[in-house]
Amino acid sequence: MFGGRSFMVNEKMAFSAAKDGGLLVRVPPDRHAALLSVPGARQAEMGAGRDMGPGWIAVGAESIDDDESLSFWFAVAMDFNRAVTGGGL
Repeated sequence: MFGGRSFMVNEKMAFSAAKDGGLLVRVPPDRHAALLSVPGARQAEMGAGRDMGPGWIAVGAESIDDDESLSFWFAVAMDFNRAVTGGGL
């Protein structure tokens, strides 16, 4: 799915690990614009010039090359997942 390995939590996609080492992250739409200011974050696209819309951010591999950065994006995705599903984990 989405050209990588997607991780489903509580029956919703939380993030996807891309073949190039980057991530596709599901984020709260109301935090989307602010999260785009994090280094390495960009608007996710479903092909050239086709934005996926608020709530989907692509993060370059070079921006998640340490535990702190990767953990940040993992936490954003999991917090949103819990909010929309009411689930644990």
